[in-house]
Amino acid sequence: MNTGRTTEEFSIEKRGTLLVEDPLLNKGTAFTTEERIQHGLLGLLPPHVDTLEEQVERAYEAFCDFKEPINKHIYLRQLQDENETLFYRLMLGHITEMMPIVYTPIVGLACERFSHIYRRPRGIFISYPERDSMDAILENVERDIDVIVVTDGERILGLGDQGVGGMGIPIGKLSLYTLCGGVAPAKTLPIVLDLGTNNQERLDDPRYIGWRENRIKGEEYDEFIDLFVTAVKKRFPHVLLQWEDFASVDAERIIDRYRDDLCTFNDDIQGTAAVTTGTILAAIAAGGGELKDQNIVMLGAGSAGVGICLQLKQTMMAAGMSEPEARSHFYVIDRDGLLHSGRTDLDELHQQLAQPAENLKNWDCDTTGAISFADVVRNGKPGVLIGATGQAGAFSEPIIREMAAHVEHPVIFPLSNPTSRAEATPADLLEWTHGKAVIATGSPFDPVDHNGVTHTIAQCNNSYIFPAMGLGILASRSRRVTDAMFIAAAEALKETSPALKDRTASLLPSLTIIRDVSRKIAHAVALAAIADGVADSITEAEIDQRIEETMWQPEY
Repeated sequence: MNTGRTTEEFSIEKRGTLLVEDPLLNKGTAFTTEERIQHGLLGLLPPHVDTLEEQVERAYEAFCDFKEPINKHIYLRQLQDENETLFYRLMLGHITEMMPIVYTPIVGLACERFSHIYRRPRGIFISYPERDSMDAILENVERDIDVIVVTDGERILGLGDQGVGGMGIPIGKLSLYTLCGGVAPAKTLPIVLDLGTNNQERLDDPRYIGWRENRIKGEEYDEFIDLFVTAVKKRFPHVLLQWEDFASVDAERIIDRYRDDLCTFNDDIQGTAAVTTGTILAAIAAGGGELKDQNIVMLGAGSAGVGICLQLKQTMMAAGMSEPEARSHFYVIDRDGLLHSGRTDLDELHQQLAQPAENLKNWDCDTTGAISFADVVRNGKPGVLIGATGQAGAFSEPIIREMAAHVEHPVIFPLSNPTSRAEATPADLLEWTHGKAVIATGSPFDPVDHNGVTHTIAQCNNSYIFPAMGLGILASRSRRVTDAMFIAAAEALKETSPALKDRTASLLPSLTIIRDVSRKIAHAVALAAIADGVADSITEAEIDQRIEETMWQPEY
């Protein structure tokens, strides 16, 4: 797989204003005098020829002039639409400052306001009335594509149904594929499936640019998704298709149905599971423990929470545990309390994590009805607590203090985002555990000073996993995505953790070295793909060579 066509390859096709208006080819003021003559640009640009570094400095000055994060987001998106090379070089130079602007948490607000801040098209919009034209729509994409990220906009972060505004998520995700994993921007395609929205605020908004109907569900929804997958396979038979921010009930069905038909995964389920697993493995090791000895409480039984628990269970089993033994370590709580085998309302997926009822017979609470979060923590004595609820404050002080009474270094991950939805703040968690908690969050938090010790809080962000997965898949030419590839990614991520040397350090490496981290994870993913027989059989040296050949650099 190549990494995208160069300006020289396009030069015969595009000249003059067509050239400078193409963000994949535009160099702006960095076009040399010779290029300006050759490509019909004389007089279309100011006379001074900038270096890329000079352009970056000017762009950063403009970025800093904006005070509100949403305006910074709009500026960066506009820059991306004008000059992708400059956009990514700027982002790489200021990645810690800018990633939260391009993606979480500001992308949530951008999705809510998508119809109001819309400037120019990026990606593909497929609405329900156009379902019979999918082949023609995808044919309008005039380049080869390696990676697609698609959403139907129904469950955007913790914000719910945003309709066509959900397009902000595939755009943001693919920006991170390039920024963190080096996937060439010319090889990426964001898609939103516009099946309507049940968000009345969007339907009543005169600026809303989506299909103004309530959501299509049921059989019609499934038929639409099947048409989409068929059209993708026809137009891009070797593409990696990532599903993003679908409602849990649809996300699980979709990935189960199509995972063996093409190279595909669901980032909310599998990507979140991998980054959380890798970070938890690092947190447990930083506290001096082992995964096999941990009881794990998951508050929230949606696709993200279940996916995390299933991958942790698979990791335990890969280390030698039986399935019943591994399952006994998990306590998953939904709105009706603990999942256990005595409940008759559990579907097949949730039954895989149901605690055997016989394990609860000696608990100090009534186990004949709903078993509460507080009862689970008091009786289960977890070493690991994860939140995926979207409910701010769900981790209360009494519950956290109860947990800390039974474990030396409680591992606590309030993963809900945006920041306003976090189950607890790191400052409170450190206060309630006397500074002993090992913490990662779903949204960015500043370091916390507690009793003279500075604790760096890792953002358990999927950007550590999915771009590296994409890089490993493209480099190995994988035909499918397997569970073992995600386990390998999690294990590789754990090994990069600074907290393995200092418990108060971040559980995840600095974003400033994210491309190096992606290389390591991609290598592990490629090895797992080869071992599973779903990729080219190549040597480790060839893997590394292909990784370097695949990684696009933001250079003119």
